[in-house]
Amino acid sequence: MRKKKLPPAGEFTADIIDLDHEGRGFARIDGKATFIADALPGERVRFKYLRSARDVDEGQCVAVETPSPHRVTPACTHFGVCGGCSMQHLAADQQIVFKQKQLLDQLERSGKVVPAEVAAPIVGPVWGYRRRARLGVKDVPKKGGVLVGFRERESSFLAALDRCQVVDPRVGLKLRELGALIGGLSIHRAVPQIEVACAQDVVALVFRVLQAPSEADRDALRAFALREGFDIYLQTGGPDSIRPLDEAKRLEYSPDGSPIALRFEPTDFIQVNGHVSQQTVNQALDWLELQAGERVLELFCGLGNFSLPLARRGAQVLAVEGESGLVQRARENARRNGLDIRFEKADLFQSTGDESWLQPAFDKLLLDPPRAGAKEILPIVARRKPQRIVYVSCHPGTLARDAGLLVHEFGYRLARAGVMDMFPHTSHVESMALFELGKGR
Repeated sequence: MRKKKLPPAGEFTADIIDLDHEGRGFARIDGKATFIADALPGERVRFKYLRSARDVDEGQCVAVETPSPHRVTPACTHFGVCGGCSMQHLAADQQIVFKQKQLLDQLERSGKVVPAEVAAPIVGPVWGYRRRARLGVKDVPKKGGVLVGFRERESSFLAALDRCQVVDPRVGLKLRELGALIGGLSIHRAVPQIEVACAQDVVALVFRVLQAPSEADRDALRAFALREGFDIYLQTGGPDSIRPLDEAKRLEYSPDGSPIALRFEPTDFIQVNGHVSQQTVNQALDWLELQAGERVLELFCGLGNFSLPLARRGAQVLAVEGESGLVQRARENARRNGLDIRFEKADLFQSTGDESWLQPAFDKLLLDPPRAGAKEILPIVARRKPQRIVYVSCHPGTLARDAGLLVHEFGYRLARAGVMDMFPHTSHVESMALFELGKGR
């Protein structure tokens, strides 16, 4: 077996010239690419090597000799230990610059396309913005008992956190209290995670339990829920096993700031950043330039986050989603809000193009795929020549790939693209692109 190469020992100096897609500083040392965590462009830093390979090295900044004017003091005392955030040391406005650059670089390099217009970024609060989170739980006596939070950076171990600055403060400031609660249960070694779902007036916590809690455990959970104003659920197996400990309040949110109310279950997918998500929905609808009665096909519709606002603006909406539970809840959401929308369940990664829901013509297309993008379904719907396509993306690489397909094979023009800062202080890039069908197509 080939021996793993050990990285050089000691501290070294580097001049940082750029950031990589993970937000690490990029340097060239003796011609070799070196990625250094917590370093910024324009800085001279001291660093230690973490890994060394033939083509690339990785390191960790240990001191900044010449700081960037955009460097700030991280607000969270756990920054650098917790792996949840990677960019708190970079000013918030410059994080946006970084994300815009990531998007435009990917579009040009991978998709061979350049937008005619770069849209202004969508931004919102940069602290306490996460209304959805999955918190790890582990009893670690050497670290003081039960830990609740996120993994350490580049590690499978949970970090010892007393708070999280980006999770909704109703939960993010209560991590120690949650750890103490679980530490007092008879099943404290059988609770591996907590799912967090926050609405305006409701906080739901789903405790994954690997064995049944005792009556004393249930009483402790009830007392905590009453004191903190939480609704607690227990999950004993798969998603279908989730049950509220006691009667729970409804979880609802408005997708666009209107009176529309989308109801959701505590483990359903919703965008983590409610403020940015509302702006995203309204921008997508504005970019579509809807006319009353136009037929809109929406793919990857989920609970109806875009579907209901589309219908409220007068569109005839056909919305498609692959998960049956989400389709059912989307239908119920439309019914409760008095909106007429056709929802269909379909695997959009396995479409043949012969499905009945594809047969009606449509004027415009909106899609919000997962990280894998939409390369399987996109050629099928692009051949039907919708006049406008709005593509909401959570991965600039797959957006760039799909943009290249639309522009170079189907005659669309990339009219506009921009970022939404859905995850401040991380390198995660959410974006939106508008495609218009070229004349004569």
